[in-house]
Amino acid sequence: MLAALAGADVRFVVVGGVAVVLHGHPRLTADLDLVIDLEVGPASRAMQVLTGLGLVPRLPVPASAFADPPTRDRWVAERNLMVFTLTDPDGLLEVDLFARPPLPFETLWARAMTVLVGQTEARVASLDDLITMKRDAGRPQDLLDIAALEDLRDR
Repeated sequence: MLAALAGADVRFVVVGGVAVVLHGHPRLTADLDLVIDLEVGPASRAMQVLTGLGLVPRLPVPASAFADPPTRDRWVAERNLMVFTLTDPDGLLEVDLFARPPLPFETLWARAMTVLVGQTEARVASLDDLITMKRDAGRPQDLLDIAALEDLRDR
């Protein structure tokens, strides 16, 4: 999936549990959280790639609607949409795309570290940005992740 996004010239930053793992703290996670470039072109390409891989929106809307800024803004305002979830038909794979970047995308992109995932170079949120996002979310798992990430940073 990351290779397909990169191959379509979609800028993305891995965040969430997978980012925690890629920083070196092993833990289980059920989904892949991504912050993508939400400009119309890259967002449209991202939707084409993800639906081309067989993913479908959890919401009963066309995936392409996520790439439309006014539609996305309306979902955020009226439905309090935080992430747009795509899943495979069997429900085994879930991808969450942030409807609004938790930090300005260009800042998140510039500070991200590049890691090799298989044969694909992927940007992963910096430790400090990931800690900030986890602190803002504040769920019990996020608090555990913060402790692990701070320990990694201190080493």
